[in-house]
Amino acid sequence: MLAPTGSRHRLATALAALGLLAAGVAVQTAGAATPAHAATTHRVLFDDGHAEEAGNADWIISTSKPDPLAEDSSPSAETDWTGALSSWGVALQKSGGYSLKTATSALTYGGSATTDLSNFDTLVLPEPNTLFTTAEKAAIMNFVKNGGGLFMISDHTGADRNNDGEDAVEILNDLMTNNSVDSTDPFGFTIDSLDVGSGYPAAISDSADPVLHGDFGTVTKSLIADGTTATLKPADNAAVKGLVYRGGYSGNTGAFFVTSTFGSGRVAFWGDSSPVDDGTGQSGNTLYDGWNDSGATNAPLALNATAWLAGAGSSGGGGGGGSCTAAQLLGNNGFESGNTTWSASSGVITNSSSKSARTGSYYAWLDGYGTATTDTLSQSVTVPSGCTTAALSFFLHIDTAETTTSTAYDTLKVQVLNSSGTVLATLATYSNLNAASGYTQRTFSLASYAGQTVTLKFTGTEGSTLQTSFVVDDTALNVS
Repeated sequence: MLAPTGSRHRLATALAALGLLAAGVAVQTAGAATPAHAATTHRVLFDDGHAEEAGNADWIISTSKPDPLAEDSSPSAETDWTGALSSWGVALQKSGGYSLKTATSALTYGGSATTDLSNFDTLVLPEPNTLFTTAEKAAIMNFVKNGGGLFMISDHTGADRNNDGEDAVEILNDLMTNNSVDSTDPFGFTIDSLDVGSGYPAAISDSADPVLHGDFGTVTKSLIADGTTATLKPADNAAVKGLVYRGGYSGNTGAFFVTSTFGSGRVAFWGDSSPVDDGTGQSGNTLYDGWNDSGATNAPLALNATAWLAGAGSSGGGGGGGSCTAAQLLGNNGFESGNTTWSASSGVITNSSSKSARTGSYYAWLDGYGTATTDTLSQSVTVPSGCTTAALSFFLHIDTAETTTSTAYDTLKVQVLNSSGTVLATLATYSNLNAASGYTQRTFSLASYAGQTVTLKFTGTEGSTLQTSFVVDDTALNVS
């Protein structure tokens, strides 16, 4: 049941006196950049800014950075580029459908750098050995959410190659569970703290899967040589799927290679760096040729997964190329992560017992002070260009102390803005005249904004006397 109608002015005044409540200032999220997706050339960025060359690791496609073509503009053999991942890079380059770069500095999204994620379709994280910063984690997660592909490659627990106290298991788990975009198990799996000595994990039987049966060949087995696995949590993300499993495991445990989706993007995880190591690289490193291991099919697995993440491959899907992956795009859509993902006036996202959430504990409460107030709540989102359906929905409760039956003293506007803050459309305006018990679901089509990054904004404006509360919960933007 919703709490009785009443002003929260007294509570707000008390908090303000303690310096805990800022003035009701509208806060607007800057428009997120959209990952560009070429029709024929798929752009892949390999990360080398997080100690990927520490110790015996040499997880680079070329010593020429950011552009491997500066080392050899037309490589025909993997030794034409120097690095333990050169076989991977050269194979993509020779296919004619890829443009490859290497990032050596902090990862950004929506900036002007050549290696900014907005210029790429896929990001490869080959066993990172330093933690990503808060800004980097937000950049990576927003990149995926808005249609990018993310390839995460781990190693066994304890593989701290630069002795900084962090290994790839901890670093990648931190990316997924400690970011400002969505920390509620966004990909539907966690990486296990294990050191599995050796084995040939086997692929599941699924002839329709584009990663196991793609343009680069068929996957039957992979290689594990001191690696780890993942535990799947389909209740958190129904799209998560184990493709290759450690011997004796299936279902939600022991997954060595995993795929998933997040927002309109795609994710892949591999539990060991050994399968992509081609055994050649810079002098002084001890390397192992897992790429060509005769007991596994690691090359097709790496290449098919890259194609799938970039929107190429036999499925023709992915985060670009005008395709659409059915998904719910809003982050923290039920507000249960508290004041994250959304930009909101102080106190709007709350679990106060003065009102009731429709589900869970948190909700968004705009106005309700009984004084002249403007509250805002907003989030930027990219509607994929290939989607023909984009349904925005939310549940709204309105209660008021106003007694008029004819004058709208207090209003809530629901609007769509572009990245410059210009209002593109006002979807609806509600007021004290719409007050009613319980929550009512409201739904609007955003299909006309396909291919655009827009900001969804709720603006509550209250007059100077009697309170009206606009309470929002369980938002969604479902595309297909």
